[in-house]
Amino acid sequence: MERKKGAGRVPLTDSVVAFSNADGGVILLGVSNSGDIVGRDLTQGLEDHLHEMIGHVRDPGRYTIHPLRVDGAAITVLAVAKRSEGFAQTSNGRVLVRRGSLDVSLFGGELREFLNARSLERFESTVTQIPLEQAPRRLIRSVANAFGWSGPATSFPDRLAEHGLVKQTPSGYHLTVAGAVHLLQRPHLELGKAYIEVLRFREEGKSYDRRVQIEGPLREQVERTTQLITDELGNEVVVLGVHRHELPRLPQRVLREAIANAVAHRAYELRGTSVRIEIHPEEVTITSPGALPEPVTIENIRDQASARNENMIGVLRGFNLAEDNGEGIDVMEDLMRDELLDPPRFRDTGSAVRVTLPVRSAVAPSERAWVREVEQRGLIEPSDRILLVHAARGEVLTNSYVRKLLSVDAAPARAALQRLRDAGFLVRRGKRAGTTYVLHASLGPPAGLRLGPTELKNLVVEMARESPLANADVRSRTGLDRAETLDLLTKLVREGRLVRVGERRGTRYLVPSQSNAAS
Repeated sequence: MERKKGAGRVPLTDSVVAFSNADGGVILLGVSNSGDIVGRDLTQGLEDHLHEMIGHVRDPGRYTIHPLRVDGAAITVLAVAKRSEGFAQTSNGRVLVRRGSLDVSLFGGELREFLNARSLERFESTVTQIPLEQAPRRLIRSVANAFGWSGPATSFPDRLAEHGLVKQTPSGYHLTVAGAVHLLQRPHLELGKAYIEVLRFREEGKSYDRRVQIEGPLREQVERTTQLITDELGNEVVVLGVHRHELPRLPQRVLREAIANAVAHRAYELRGTSVRIEIHPEEVTITSPGALPEPVTIENIRDQASARNENMIGVLRGFNLAEDNGEGIDVMEDLMRDELLDPPRFRDTGSAVRVTLPVRSAVAPSERAWVREVEQRGLIEPSDRILLVHAARGEVLTNSYVRKLLSVDAAPARAALQRLRDAGFLVRRGKRAGTTYVLHASLGPPAGLRLGPTELKNLVVEMARESPLANADVRSRTGLDRAETLDLLTKLVREGRLVRVGERRGTRYLVPSQSNAAS
């Protein structure tokens, strides 16, 4: 209990914060610290003044104001309840708790322990003052469709309650924080900066040259932001032979998962901070307010799973915008690896989680495109791709070298080498401890996959000088499909550089001198 003669703003708001973060408490206005009753009548002006002052507190506990008469004197009682979820802060960001008769500020490790404990009390389930009737019907219907609900719309409130999006109160159904971010067209008007800021930086060390604020329900934020960044990054265009490849600088699924995680797992009690995405020439960084929830750490992030906002992420999963529980990080890392891109990096600053998605890679875009074309000749495992790249660079592969590249033991390394050998991509040399593997000659430089149209024609003519060619011979050497190979051979015949003999499956292509000799 706190006794106060008047209603000075700073001491009173400090006590409101401290009681909200402890077990609640009562502030008596009109009673001195010594317990003497000096009186303080609850007038309309005082009540308005108290509401205004408490309005400067960030996320206070519920409170009531009522008059009380003691020994004939009028005093005012301000009762503050403990916050059931989240925590309160002063207007300048301090976190206070009540200890005895003192309002004590928390710092350092003590503050971290307090915030971690409160983070387990899910703020997303907090009831807002927004009745369900204020949610647009189209948004309610979209959630219903995502979960596959059947039956009349009158049953939706109960189902929304089952998913933690609304709670029934004496005055009807009201949105929770989770419900507000999914069922309001502009949730940031009720929840602070519940939106995404996207900043584009053309050069490192320079200021951003474009800023976009993406608002709306969580589903729309994820979809619009993913598309915006995908469009901004564009594709790497690579031409190999007659093939044109457009390689995304970042896999869209990775980008979407990182954005969905950022908005669904952020600490919404930090009202003054938005999700921030920065687009740099070398990377994209996504910063989400709030530390990692226990027991997740950067070290065990792939093995441990803990959702700060289970109901929020559950709806995004219903929309197929987020992976199943515990799989999001796996998907991001695996897809970046499969695309031969550097892995995502994660950092917990203590107040935010930052994900960095590298746009550049040690593997050149032309090498990524080459691997794609090689894969058309036979199925390989995603982890085999990096081995092909190193072999194409002229490196000799050994079991120990593969173990280092893939971070695996001897048995998986041996299996990968044998798999590529059996597919015809690698050639084995030596035996036992001296065994090495090199790229098969048909894939190595100067392979047709790396040649332009003129060089490609020259390659095919040189092949014909060695022996008559079939369509399949050219496909095997160049990676072209059947139609592309036929088109290339037809052009060479028209130019007089090759002669076609035979029909159908017996068709062969020779250089003119061979044709004359045969006749």
